[in-house]
Amino acid sequence: MGEGDDTLVAIGANLPGADGSAPLATCRAAAAALDGICGLSLLAVSGWWETAPEPPLPGSPWYVNGVARLRGAAEPAALLAALQAIEAAHGRVRPYPNAPRTLDLDIIAMGPLRRDAPDPVIPHPRAHLRRFVLEPLAQVWPGWTHPMSGLSVSELLSGLPPAPMRPLG
Repeated sequence: MGEGDDTLVAIGANLPGADGSAPLATCRAAAAALDGICGLSLLAVSGWWETAPEPPLPGSPWYVNGVARLRGAAEPAALLAALQAIEAAHGRVRPYPNAPRTLDLDIIAMGPLRRDAPDPVIPHPRAHLRRFVLEPLAQVWPGWTHPMSGLSVSELLSGLPPAPMRPLG
């Protein structure tokens, strides 16, 4: 299993965790919890970024976002279920689409896998449009190319407009 088969998981939060922890602490705990799920090993975690909500929601706090890179073989549905269990352990609820959340874990890509159905769709159908995913992704895998378009992460980033985001110290 080589680097071309690695899995990318986006991590985000903008509400305090179920235990009252700050979004950054929740994201760090979630990243640590990824090591070993579904037989995957955690290779790298990006730096953390503060990002404005997309789409903009009045009064919604900014997000903390990052990306984890994992190595190993996993079945997509099993990985999705494991990620949703981590979200639930951190108090994730889904009252409406794009609602503020205590934790959001999204499979961005699983090597060259292309899958339209059933869930999860891989690669993530909107990741290539989101600077808050691509900036941290470039930190953990600068040579990554999108499995559908063949564009590199740097090419994808260069095609995006600026977005309100800043690295966290």
